[in-house]
Amino acid sequence: MSEVDVFLIGVPKAGTTWLAHTLSQHKKIALSDPKEPNIIASHKGTFIRTDEEPDWDKFRMCFREEGLKLDASIHAFSCPLAPSRIKQRIPEAKFILCLREPVSRSFSHWNMVLNTKESVANGVDWSTFEKAWNDNHLKVDSMYGTSMNNWLKEFDMNNFLIIDSIKLRTNPKDILKTIESFLELEHHDFETTSKRHSNSAISRRPISFTGKLIRALFSIIPKPMKSPIVRILQKRDFNIYNLPLLSTKGITHEINSSHFQICGNQLIEELELFEELTGFNTNHWREEINNNLSN
Repeated sequence: MSEVDVFLIGVPKAGTTWLAHTLSQHKKIALSDPKEPNIIASHKGTFIRTDEEPDWDKFRMCFREEGLKLDASIHAFSCPLAPSRIKQRIPEAKFILCLREPVSRSFSHWNMVLNTKESVANGVDWSTFEKAWNDNHLKVDSMYGTSMNNWLKEFDMNNFLIIDSIKLRTNPKDILKTIESFLELEHHDFETTSKRHSNSAISRRPISFTGKLIRALFSIIPKPMKSPIVRILQKRDFNIYNLPLLSTKGITHEINSSHFQICGNQLIEELELFEELTGFNTNHWREEINNNLSN
């Protein structure tokens, strides 16, 4: 099976949504539809887990364009089953691994889930960061060393390109050139406006009762009728459910040293393991955590 050539894996809140849509501008890259098929991995989002075998026929249908096929199901990185499943079907796959300093990543992920109310919908108490961290659904995405160890049992390190989300934000053009080189693609002049497809906190406003009603009504419209409208909105990166009438102001907590105290030491150990396995320099992340631990 060679339908998919590249996987954008990594962690939530590390710029992967922006990166996936930006890479899709390249005429030789075909991004999956949806961006995150969540078919191969047993981790299908923050909370959903399943041991069902992948539906490969359904997976193929996520790719309708020509070019390098890019699956951006980021939760595959923390899934223990994904590496062997991909190795069996797509042994020459390449992986773009986008990561972020893990404490701030975990904190941002927690904030996002509070706003989407996913934890409430799944019967989980994430009312405080400490409670959320003690839930493996949050913790697993920040265990970089443990996850990478699983992948390197199946794939060589040369199959991976590791990206620091800070550099993705501060030097996007350089990172995109590096990705083009990694994928052996010709240069494309990417449009890199940072606000487009950013999946930022402002784009995660909790939906209101009116918004839920509109969404329910929209869901009963036949797909052939609504698909053209959806494509236009997606192209413009416009989410109608972020309109004031259809959503409410989200929860915004500020990170401080107390949050680093909860998980910092454990994540420093994970970063040390990750660096040992990959050679990727994690000093700047470990220094940031240590500085906050000492405050």
